[in-house]
Amino acid sequence: MPDFVDEAVLHVKAGNGGHGCASVHREKFKPLGGPDGGNGGRGGDIVLEVDAQTATLLDYQRRPHRNAQNGTPGQGGHRAGGNGDDLVLTVPDGTVVTRGDGEFVADLVGHGTRLVLAQGGHGGLGNASLASKKRKAPGFALKGEEGEAFDVRLEMKTIADVGLVGFPSAGKSSLIAAMSAARPKIADYPFTTLVPNLGVVEAGRTQYVIADVPGLIPGASDGKGLGLEFLRHIERCSTLLHVLDCATYEQGRDPVSDLDALEAELSAYGERVGVDLSDRPRIVALNKVDVPEARDLAELVTPMLVERGYKVMEVSAASREGLRELSFALGEQVAAARDAAPVAEPTRIVIRPKMIGDTPFQVVPLGNNAFQVRGDKPARWVAQTDFSNDEAVGYLAERLNRLGIEEQLAKAGATEGAEVHIGTEDDSVVFDWDPSMDAEVVPAGPRGSDNRLG
Repeated sequence: MPDFVDEAVLHVKAGNGGHGCASVHREKFKPLGGPDGGNGGRGGDIVLEVDAQTATLLDYQRRPHRNAQNGTPGQGGHRAGGNGDDLVLTVPDGTVVTRGDGEFVADLVGHGTRLVLAQGGHGGLGNASLASKKRKAPGFALKGEEGEAFDVRLEMKTIADVGLVGFPSAGKSSLIAAMSAARPKIADYPFTTLVPNLGVVEAGRTQYVIADVPGLIPGASDGKGLGLEFLRHIERCSTLLHVLDCATYEQGRDPVSDLDALEAELSAYGERVGVDLSDRPRIVALNKVDVPEARDLAELVTPMLVERGYKVMEVSAASREGLRELSFALGEQVAAARDAAPVAEPTRIVIRPKMIGDTPFQVVPLGNNAFQVRGDKPARWVAQTDFSNDEAVGYLAERLNRLGIEEQLAKAGATEGAEVHIGTEDDSVVFDWDPSMDAEVVPAGPRGSDNRLG
């Protein structure tokens, strides 16, 4: 398996909340000690954090399933359960996060930036927290909520100032090795470079990162060769360096036609992903001029490229000719791009607030005296209910009535015995509606019972 991975699908599951405790204080000479059940602990979140020392998503490809810690249940004596620990997953700078359905979640840029990816479930309330004037000693507690669980796609886009663009074997790897301390694999066959290589270049007072990425061929924007794997990594580059091979013996190729092919692929890719690459400054490096025939060709095509508006430089990675001038020319472009960029905002935690509608639920007729109640709040209340405890079920009926569900069912045409689904179409709990049940009167009786439920 390769050491560099720039894409991964992650299956995340935040921690579940701990259940609340139903307990009554018992002590000698205190027969009416009252409820003392503690609340359950909150489940741990799953958090993504940008770490400058993380350079690949390989670990998440090897272990794609990640679970945060659950909260612990509450206990008697008003002892709350412990909260689950958050699971912090480090990702490379420039990681884009999308949901399984393609929905954009976040673009994580900048060391220390954090995203609360999946939120842990709230702990259930113990019976001490549920006590009220009407229900002084509840014989039930609420269950903890489940943590969020879903799939996300992580996509790494290299953070570099300069992106090297060129055909396979154009000399990009040799160039970055000559200009920086990077030591990429170099060989005389196409696609020697299979993963992006980064090098740091110093030009006077300007220091910048240059990226050597897999070679580009016609059709790359449609996925040919290493196309999309390459093109993704130049989206963030402020400057592009076209590396053109002046010493190629391949039939039908020359620096001008190579440049046209490269620009066509950049344009096609930009249209495909909605990124405009046409405004990025370009510099053309006519490489391998240490070969006499290549130098003659470079001198021939330079006026043609200058006429098109390109800044053209003749270089040789082998003899290092022209590299100092090239490094300073790139440094000027990078410095200008940095000066024109907006002031970076301080690192902050990224959250994904949920949209709140005008009403907390919706009643949808299903036909044949059946109705579905949709909404986060009623679905969450149902999930918190212990249906083996009649008093807990009666408490749920009270909550749903106060929310206005009974009234909306009547307006929707529900009659006695109506089949009421609460939750989603795929996951719901079914009730038989009884409009004659008084959901406002708290019945007296033994703890855990409800005489309204027969």
